[in-house]
Amino acid sequence: MEFFHNPRCRKSRETLQLLHSKGLQPEIVEYLDQVPTPKEIRNLLEKLGCKAEDLVRKNEALYRSKFKDKDFSESEWVTILSDNPRLIERPILVKDNRAALGRPPENVLRIL
Repeated sequence: MEFFHNPRCRKSRETLQLLHSKGLQPEIVEYLDQVPTPKEIRNLLEKLGCKAEDLVRKNEALYRSKFKDKDFSESEWVTILSDNPRLIERPILVKDNRAALGRPPENVLRIL
């Protein structure tokens, strides 16, 4: 089990605490330091069952200043997310061939 985590994010910390309360100790991936490659992002998207643009944090200043109201292909969004990991919505729990976005934190329980 992998947990894509940003320790500065309240929802990420809450989701990790929820997992710990269930006795789970996922492998922590601090994705801002361990930036996912485009291949890893495509793998995450497949497990999440969503498109790259759906994983973009649209409230981030970086998104608003550089990417808002522009059209990008799926491949371009994957590259943008890899080049700008701060734009990746978090947290994400990956277990086997499934993944869930921890917004709200309880969402991750559906793949356990």
